[in-house]
Amino acid sequence: MRGMILRRSLLAASLPALALAASPGGAQPALSERDRADIARAEAWLNRLTSLKARFLQVAQNGAAAEGTAWIVRPGRMRFEYDQEPLLLVASHNQFFYYDKALRQPTVVPVAATPLGLLLRESPRLSGDVTVTRVERGGGMFRITLHRTGAPAEGRLTLVFSEEPVELKQWVVVDAQGQETRVSLFQHEYGGRYPALLFEFNDPRFREQLGLP
Repeated sequence: MRGMILRRSLLAASLPALALAASPGGAQPALSERDRADIARAEAWLNRLTSLKARFLQVAQNGAAAEGTAWIVRPGRMRFEYDQEPLLLVASHNQFFYYDKALRQPTVVPVAATPLGLLLRESPRLSGDVTVTRVERGGGMFRITLHRTGAPAEGRLTLVFSEEPVELKQWVVVDAQGQETRVSLFQHEYGGRYPALLFEFNDPRFREQLGLP
C-alpha cells in the first residue's frame, strides 16, 4: 500500500495535475508591485540555472514519504532516482519517462504537458502561457502559485523560493482529487557536468529481450 501511495504521489508531482483547489471561475486577485518583483526574482533564478543536483524529500498528503537524488540540467533534462522505492523519472528529448520497476510498467508523456516542464524550458517565464494567481510570503520564503493560461481547471503548481538568497526549495502540485504532493530540495549543488546517459531512459524489458545486462 505504501508503494502504491508513493507511485501516485510521484505521478502527481511530475505528470499533469488536473484540478485546482480554488473554485472555478473565481476572480483572481491583482498582483502588487512587490508580487511582480518577486516573480521577476524567481524568473531570474530559473534563467541562471544551468545544472542542479540535490537531495529531495517527497511527501504525499497522507504523510507517506520517500527520499532520493534529483538532477536537473537545463534545458530539457531531469532525473529523479529514489533511494528505497522501485521508481525512476527521467526527462529528455521533450518527454518524461516514468518507470515503475516493481510493476515493470513505463509511462511516457510530453514534457510540455507536465507542471515540471516549466523548470526545464530554455527560457523559463512566469507569464504568457502560464498565469500567476498568487504570491505569498512568510518564514523567509515566498511562494508563487500558477496555472496554465486558458486552462485554470487543469491544475495548480506552487513554486517555493527562499528570500535571501533566492533559491528554489520546494514545489507543490495538486492532483485531480485535490490531493497535494510536496517535493522539497536540499543539499543543492550547482554547475556540475553530468554524462548524457544519466538522462537516457532504456526500458529494461527491451534490454532483457536483447540479452543485455
